[in-house]
Amino acid sequence: MSHDKSLKHFLMVALGSVGVVYGDIGTSPLYAFREALRPVAGDGVTQAEVIGIISLMIWTLTIIVTLKYVLFLLRADNHGEGGTLSLLAMLMKTAGGNRAVLMMLGLVGAALFMGDAMITPALSVLSAVEGVKLITPALDEAVLPISIVILIALFAIQSHGTGMVARFFGPITAIWFLVMGAGGIAHISDDLSILWAFNPVHAVTFLLQERFVGFVVLGAVFLTVTGAEALYADLGHFGRRPIQWAWFVLVFPALTLNYLGQGALVLRHPEAMDNPFFLMFPSWALIPVVLLATAATIIASQAVITGAFSLVRQAIHLGYLPRMEILFTSETNTGQIFLPGVNMLLLIGVLALVLGFESSDALATAYGISVTGAMVVTTLMAFEFVRARWHWPRGVAALALAPLLALELVFFGANLLKIHDGGYVPVLLAAAFTVIMWTWRRGTDILAEKMKRTDVPLTTFAESIEKSIESKSPNAPVSVPGTAIFLTSDPESAPAALMHNLKHNHVLHEKNVILTIRTVNKPRVSQEHCFHVEKMSERFVLIELRFGFMQSQNVSQALAYLRKCGFKFDIMATSFYLGRRKLVPDAESGMPMWQDRLFIALANAASDPSDYFHLPANRVVELGSHVII
Repeated sequence: MSHDKSLKHFLMVALGSVGVVYGDIGTSPLYAFREALRPVAGDGVTQAEVIGIISLMIWTLTIIVTLKYVLFLLRADNHGEGGTLSLLAMLMKTAGGNRAVLMMLGLVGAALFMGDAMITPALSVLSAVEGVKLITPALDEAVLPISIVILIALFAIQSHGTGMVARFFGPITAIWFLVMGAGGIAHISDDLSILWAFNPVHAVTFLLQERFVGFVVLGAVFLTVTGAEALYADLGHFGRRPIQWAWFVLVFPALTLNYLGQGALVLRHPEAMDNPFFLMFPSWALIPVVLLATAATIIASQAVITGAFSLVRQAIHLGYLPRMEILFTSETNTGQIFLPGVNMLLLIGVLALVLGFESSDALATAYGISVTGAMVVTTLMAFEFVRARWHWPRGVAALALAPLLALELVFFGANLLKIHDGGYVPVLLAAAFTVIMWTWRRGTDILAEKMKRTDVPLTTFAESIEKSIESKSPNAPVSVPGTAIFLTSDPESAPAALMHNLKHNHVLHEKNVILTIRTVNKPRVSQEHCFHVEKMSERFVLIELRFGFMQSQNVSQALAYLRKCGFKFDIMATSFYLGRRKLVPDAESGMPMWQDRLFIALANAASDPSDYFHLPANRVVELGSHVII
């Protein structure tokens, strides 16, 4: 009975992964083959060209998705979690002299993913809605308004959470893959010569014969693997085996059959190259398929939006972005989160892309750079992973990954040819996100270094205060009842809020807690290991709370657990003291003036710490100071 339950649970998880993990890659057949045909379609397409392109697509799926992601990268997990920043957090533990290089790689990879999170919803929804033009040309003008309405509705529902919708993701996407596979099977017999596409020789021959045009085609061929990064990013949500089974049992066969069917259709009916996906289906099935395609693209968009929320939360907790408001939309699943600021930013970016490019044809040219760039970054970081974590010799690691890196660099180069046709959009987006994350990290490091120069060692300070109170010195502060909790990022120095409280109010509480919140380089920390308490003296206690980078940093909840473990304090007689800094730019501080101003703007936009750390609103006291950076 238990075996049946575990099997049922495994199948349900695998079905769920079909919707979330493979939603994006499952919408690629809508436009990938069509875009790959364009560079060779000027004087009509030949049999060799069609077979060569389909062969390229099948083997790209095999090498990039199957070998790299499904069989290799899913094993490079950080305590069960995947994704660029998760991998970065793990590698930073053993980085040594490579820290700066790894950090930059991780930031670039994360920034490219954010660019992808804007382009994917725009391209996917546009390509699906464009199917209505085949129902009747009169709906041509309605494509843009319908797409905009769908996208606005999609982002509007984010605040309600994805729990209810997620139950339908897997089944709908599974039906979508089955329909795609069936459509492909129905047309493979149109020209059985398409089966030669399984032979990689045809892919190589096509590239050698077409030369530069073949290189251009590669940029569109890479659209077949858009969304492959989600395989790795969503590892923690579903686990390795369900994702692998879903790929081999359903997703890979359905994609392969569909591309073969599209190829055979174009060989039999060359005029179908304008929209081979929708023309695979009979007229009576067109409306249901368009509706199903629209649902599939919304699901694909939902998956990448959710991924962006998770990535930003990781970046905040790892210190690469300022605090932002994070709302939890599920009482049981901490992975279901909503970030209002990120949601609005993504919506503005997506709508700008839709209105700027107006069609999926135009937007597809801008797509590949962010995806290929992110994959190159992941492969470079994977080299450090197998060397440092699996202890492979450098030579063996290089030999294993060099062919994959070379292939991805070829794809990246092919997509760079699209820079002038819109490819600059993801480059600019990624550059902007990288600068923001790098500026925040650099600014916080400079700020911490400056504060250390004027900080008073906490141990020395506590000893001097205790002595002055014991000796009843006239300069001793007045002792007041209750507990004061001072939040600080540096437990070795006396918090600025504590110093200001003494300087201006001349009082000291009976019990003073110096509270430090740490984000560790793993996804989650169990409750029993989330705190460390050290008693310095009768009046001073050091507490360190530890959270994983995938957890909510709920201080009130952690302190409540701490009370159960024996740390006594009355929350109604406790005050939380926060230091509020007024930052002033200084061109001589270590960053250019424009970067100083960007850092200050980010700091000012940061979420209020009392909200972010879930502190009791009526128990918080803030004390300010001026700091030149």
